[in-house]
Amino acid sequence: MSTLRGSRARYLLSGLTDFYVQGFRGMTVGRTLWWVIGIKLLVIFGILKLFFFPDFLSSNYSNDTERSAHVLDQITSGTVSTGQPHEGGSP
Repeated sequence: MSTLRGSRARYLLSGLTDFYVQGFRGMTVGRTLWWVIGIKLLVIFGILKLFFFPDFLSSNYSNDTERSAHVLDQITSGTVSTGQPHEGGSP
């Protein structure tokens, strides 16, 4: 019975994969739209991150122990960080 399930699952997966592959091959406008979507995601997550989202932990803490203490403090404190590192246990 387990081989029947395995072969049926493989058959369904193969059919589903073939369905999408054939669909993407037949695209004309859709292929261009997927390229546009890919380029936009690259710009949003790749380029904008470099300029607008600095690495806060690396620039304000010198080692992993300090970074992990800050992250733990932010997660458990329930308050919003001001962006400034603080010394000691509680804010």
